[in-house]
Amino acid sequence: MRILKNTVEAEIVIKKSRFLSQAVSVDDPNEAKYLIKERKQAFADINHVVFAFIIGPQGNIMGCSDDGEPSGTAGRPTLAVLKGSGITNILLTTIRWFGGIKLGTGGLVHAYGESARTALSMAETEEFLEMARCSFSVPYSLYEQVKRLLSDLRFRVEEEKFTDEVAICGELCAENFPLLQHRLRELSNGAVAVFPHE
Repeated sequence: MRILKNTVEAEIVIKKSRFLSQAVSVDDPNEAKYLIKERKQAFADINHVVFAFIIGPQGNIMGCSDDGEPSGTAGRPTLAVLKGSGITNILLTTIRWFGGIKLGTGGLVHAYGESARTALSMAETEEFLEMARCSFSVPYSLYEQVKRLLSDLRFRVEEEKFTDEVAICGELCAENFPLLQHRLRELSNGAVAVFPHE
């Protein structure tokens, strides 16, 4: 699976109807719902905000909506495009401004699918890596060595607190988590414990 590196937007016009698709990165369905609501509020003059999302390491959390378009003509074609892309943790919304000419069910399926494909054709992606969040504390005497280790393991530091020790919180690729535990134990003679976070 792959994930988006950038937010993309594309507009197409079919028989005077405008279709504006936007693909963004999301981590869970609640974030997707919030972004869909935001999108609806951002465009007061819209007829429909159709959406589809795929979330999870295996892309097994999915959802879609026709948002008032005839059943199966908008959300499902959009989801089919997402499934075919191999991208996960993605939300794709398509806003439609009706141009006065009815497209029919086949026309709508084509239009929503084409709009989604157009947006995704501009997307930059990278390999999806499952991340592990964790925290640990190290003595000041080991701080510089630990910083080098974290850099080697591409650990992304979210927070550092300097008290009697240095408390570090962040994330790294899940497959490197056991190595981090092992190396920190090694450096500290077993004194440093790593605490995983959900």
